[in-house]
Amino acid sequence: MSPAIAAHEYSPWDFWREASVEERDAQLAVQHALIDGRPSHQLGEQCFISELASIDNDSLRLGDRTYVAAGAYLTGDLRAGADCSINPYTVIRGRVAMGDGVRIGAHTSILGFNHSMESGTPVFRQPLTSKGIEIGDDVWIGSHVVILDGVRVGSHAVLAASAVVTKDVPAGAVVGGNPARFIRWRVEPDDTGIAPDAAVEAAARATSESSAAASPEAPGAAEAPGTATGTTATGTTATHEAELPLMRATSAAQPSGSASAVFVAPTDAADAARPDAAGSVRADAADAARPDAAGSVRADASGEQGEPVASERAPLPRPEAHAAPAADDTADLAERVAELATRARAEASALLQRAWNDDLGLFADRPGATPTARAQGDAVEIADLLRGAAPSQASAEAQIARLQGWQDASTGAVAPLDADGRQQAGLGFSHDDVAYHVLSTGYALDLLGSAFPAPLTWVTAATPERVVAFCESLPWGSDAWGAGHHIDGFGTALLWTRRAGHPIPAGVEEALFGWLLVNADPHTGMWGSATPDRGLLPVVNGFYRASRGTFAQFGMPLPYAERVIDTVLRHARDPRWFAPGARNACNVLDVAHPLWLARETGYRGDEVRDLAARLLSDAVSTWAPGAGFSFREPSPATRGLAETEPGLQGTEMWLAILWYLADLAGVSDALGYRPRGVHRPEPAATLR
Repeated sequence: MSPAIAAHEYSPWDFWREASVEERDAQLAVQHALIDGRPSHQLGEQCFISELASIDNDSLRLGDRTYVAAGAYLTGDLRAGADCSINPYTVIRGRVAMGDGVRIGAHTSILGFNHSMESGTPVFRQPLTSKGIEIGDDVWIGSHVVILDGVRVGSHAVLAASAVVTKDVPAGAVVGGNPARFIRWRVEPDDTGIAPDAAVEAAARATSESSAAASPEAPGAAEAPGTATGTTATGTTATHEAELPLMRATSAAQPSGSASAVFVAPTDAADAARPDAAGSVRADAADAARPDAAGSVRADASGEQGEPVASERAPLPRPEAHAAPAADDTADLAERVAELATRARAEASALLQRAWNDDLGLFADRPGATPTARAQGDAVEIADLLRGAAPSQASAEAQIARLQGWQDASTGAVAPLDADGRQQAGLGFSHDDVAYHVLSTGYALDLLGSAFPAPLTWVTAATPERVVAFCESLPWGSDAWGAGHHIDGFGTALLWTRRAGHPIPAGVEEALFGWLLVNADPHTGMWGSATPDRGLLPVVNGFYRASRGTFAQFGMPLPYAERVIDTVLRHARDPRWFAPGARNACNVLDVAHPLWLARETGYRGDEVRDLAARLLSDAVSTWAPGAGFSFREPSPATRGLAETEPGLQGTEMWLAILWYLADLAGVSDALGYRPRGVHRPEPAATLR
């Protein structure tokens, strides 16, 4: 008979309190065998590693009192904080980082890598990819959960048993199901149930937003009438939003044409509680006594055996109530801005060369990345902004020929590239990447002194009826950003069609602007609805995209400019997106541009200037020498993520953001440049 297996191999949480001296010595020997001679392996105090676990990591760092139970299988690069539990038969592979107090139930799989699956090659011969998985502090992961590569789980979240998590989980959310969907808040966004400073820090370690959205049929697109492809963004070339997908809300989309929102414009009373200069939320007296936010999710006495149970009752998040700290001294800020601009101009050639792929004769976002159509546009915009010329890696004529050659002569669409730099076939304007290439490729050609050679059938084949149907089919209620993305593309297709002198069917422009005017929400000044998991983020980001391609691009006044300012200022106080370390280029641009667009009202001008100055002050310090800006603001908690690596996309966007913030703060002259491409402040045409 084989000897009995010690209970602590499977239930190790009481090991250091109950184990004998011999058992403790044996455990320390197991740990020394794991780390000796391996500088990439580090274990904190009172960790436990079961002899029955399979640990084959390239690097392993476990914080104090973190344990690995029997049957666990660990590979790749794992970094776990203190007081984490990796229970029996858990699988953690690839690149995974988790904070303190992460409790993982048995038989869970956390897979920070993936196979490619292009046709023509067996899966086992395909290269592996890894975006990595990031899990915040105080996260409870139930048994039999699966977390897929690229997911970010915010602090204080709960993943119910058997959840299949394919998209990011906001801080404090309870999710469950296959695929996992938002159920309710364990911790509401403006109340982590922990000290205010810790709340902001935890929010900064939570996930960035992105936006994979089903794409409706575009008016005038090449697809047959009545078809909708439902294509989702790949995250590689489509848009300036983050590469990592974000968990969608489970609430149904609003009915066609509806633009009602959960949000109500803030009042002075609603703004009574505001953060201090460090971004810490200070609650007013009314918020002093609150119930335990986590009280409805219970484990049994051991703290390990219970599973999070998904409740279907989901209270709406309460309105946030924070404001911006004061701005730096204007003269000091102007000096810092000028120094950054000087450095950027001096290093422009180096950062462009860094992204150049000699083998394909194309730009990639950053070294090692696959070249994309978007990257060519970003390179042209950066070179124009900082050097006043085309990128030196190829002649302007060669770059024009390349960009024009990508346009489909029959539809006018520019399809995304594959890994070999060849265009993908069969994609129309309903594809997210194709819609964005109307902007990125079109403006790159414009900056090079050229234009699309073929008409854009998205516009030339449209009718007023199809435009209205297109607008009403967009997912305003569930994904306002995705809706705004396609409005932006169609509005920019109108620009190039008008510029080229191609006929625009009668009533098409009037149908687009008329629909937007009629359906703007008078409470927010925007289109679409807030969502339970992301709050105002999709509404504000979607407003930027939709208004950029229409009202801003054609010099038209906004329908509710003051309400836009109210909504943006309220949104900018949400620490999930604007705490230090949580900000990315998309979210900051989508705040800066609407505030700049509505600036002439003078409404809440001091608050706008203070916010702009604070964001600008933080942004100028994130330039990486010789490499530019990363898409997401770098921080210790986000180190190693692809979106914190400097690249063309982050550099192009942040250079434009700096101009808008600097202009709002009154120091834009110090930059010595003004965007002329996708993010140009002046109208590109008029409808009159």
